[in-house]
Amino acid sequence: MDPISNMIVQIKNAGFSGHESIFVPFSKMKAGIAELLKKEGFVSRVESMSRKGKPALKINLIFNKRIPRVQGVKRLSKPSKRIYKKHTEIRPVKNGYGLLVISTSSGIMSGYEAKKAHLGGEVLFTIW
Repeated sequence: MDPISNMIVQIKNAGFSGHESIFVPFSKMKAGIAELLKKEGFVSRVESMSRKGKPALKINLIFNKRIPRVQGVKRLSKPSKRIYKKHTEIRPVKNGYGLLVISTSSGIMSGYEAKKAHLGGEVLFTIW
């Protein structure tokens, strides 16, 4: 099982189901991704809490007139096949309406931030 794939698909499916928030098991990578999604306006709030005695993240979703902000996600780098890109190979997603999430040596960044900082890394997923 791929925990990052599970998290992003949960966010997408919860939005289409009309749920206000989701809970995912805590990890530093997921927390970094959730904070980036909050900063870029895909989710409204991220909280670290304990659920059933185990650490978890509570992620609140954003809706525009009952339409979820997250319309789709695509996992690019998988545990079975890792994909890396240089900063010169990074391109906009959905003509700038989407977000490319990259794991760099300086942490989790959007594609725009990584390109600006001249950093490449593992391309995790795209979200729009």
